[in-house]
Amino acid sequence: MSRILLSLDIDGTIEVGDPPGVLTMEMIRTTVGKGFIVGSCSDRPLSTQRRIFLQHGITVEFAVSKHMLPEVMAQFHADHYVHVGDREDLDKRYALAAGFGFLWPEEAAEKAWFF
Repeated sequence: MSRILLSLDIDGTIEVGDPPGVLTMEMIRTTVGKGFIVGSCSDRPLSTQRRIFLQHGITVEFAVSKHMLPEVMAQFHADHYVHVGDREDLDKRYALAAGFGFLWPEEAAEKAWFF
């Protein structure tokens, strides 16, 4: 079985973002329960990122700024690295530069790993 690391933007990506995104906290909880390495990668302060997930009973493995995706890849061994975000100029650019795959929130919501 492949080990997948899933990096999530917050605003415009998850339901508690500003603006809200299509990924629900329950979808994220399910993915964590399936053994994925899940963390957040946002423009928000790191402490705020962690707090958002803790308030919903979800333990994330990392909380970083977008430019730190290469460090995430160096820290965690996975077969696939995927970042989900809603901005081409930031999310997609940083993800691809770091060697991550990239999905728009709507694409990610259709993936079987969330169910």
